[in-house]
Amino acid sequence: MTAAITPKAGVIGGRNAREARGTRGNGPSATSDFATHRREIGTFVVTIPFFAYTACFLLAPTVIVIVGAFRNVDGGFTLNNFSKLFEANTIAAFATSILVSVISALIGAVVGAVASYALVIGSKPNGLLRRMVSAISSVLAQFGGVMLAFAFIATIGINGVGTMLIRQLTGLTVNPNWLSSLPGLITVYCYFQIPLMIIIFLPAVDSIRPQWREACESLGGNTFQYWTRVAGPILVPRFLSALLLLFASAFSAYATAAALFSQRSILVPLMIQGAMRNEMDPNQQGFAQVLAFAMIIVVALVMMLSHAVEKKAGQWQ
Repeated sequence: MTAAITPKAGVIGGRNAREARGTRGNGPSATSDFATHRREIGTFVVTIPFFAYTACFLLAPTVIVIVGAFRNVDGGFTLNNFSKLFEANTIAAFATSILVSVISALIGAVVGAVASYALVIGSKPNGLLRRMVSAISSVLAQFGGVMLAFAFIATIGINGVGTMLIRQLTGLTVNPNWLSSLPGLITVYCYFQIPLMIIIFLPAVDSIRPQWREACESLGGNTFQYWTRVAGPILVPRFLSALLLLFASAFSAYATAAALFSQRSILVPLMIQGAMRNEMDPNQQGFAQVLAFAMIIVVALVMMLSHAVEKKAGQWQ
């Protein structure tokens, strides 16, 4: 009698144990799934303001410009807005914008890269000099527009403080039209291009480990081989990516050039300004959107190239 009851009790006990184990197994799993879904919902909610901001101030203006480039005054479809795109003055404005952007980007990239390397080898990672340079670069990289133009005019303009001081000390007179020339504009652009390059390129130089150079030297390599085979392949893609970013920054700059060249449309942004302010020809509004559309294409191509370079640099990370 006792032997007959014992297996049933074992079966019942085993069934209860399995059910208990199943209950214990499902509990943490359900809690984990709930926590995962809650994190996903929280992430989505947090990113809503960013996507809303992007849609309002980036996507919507882009769509408006693209649609407006193919519309006439009456709102119909037209391609006449593109007729002036290949005129001599328009091509000259694009060439001047690209020239100024390339030269200022090259100067800013080279000087900023050298300054970043000197800062890495000459200061501690958390030292006072590093923090001061990083803070100053962050401020100067955002110091542009009319304020930057006014600062240069007040310093080395016709009646600037620096101009008057040079005249009193040396008797030399600074060319009053220098700031309103392409070399002057490039110099002004370099004022924010160099700090921007330091901010972008400093982490890349920081990623180079001293042990890599020691390993290269221990294997019989010299300085040239270290830079061409170790440090170069790591830094060159990031340098090119930063150079492209500086080009896009200078190519799209408007307020500084507008303050220095108030009466001449030598750059594409200034030509857009002139077309938008033209009240005599209504078709100029569409031409302004065509110019903006062309600028979007140029910046998009530069960003795609920068992404390709960054992807190449990611192979070394």
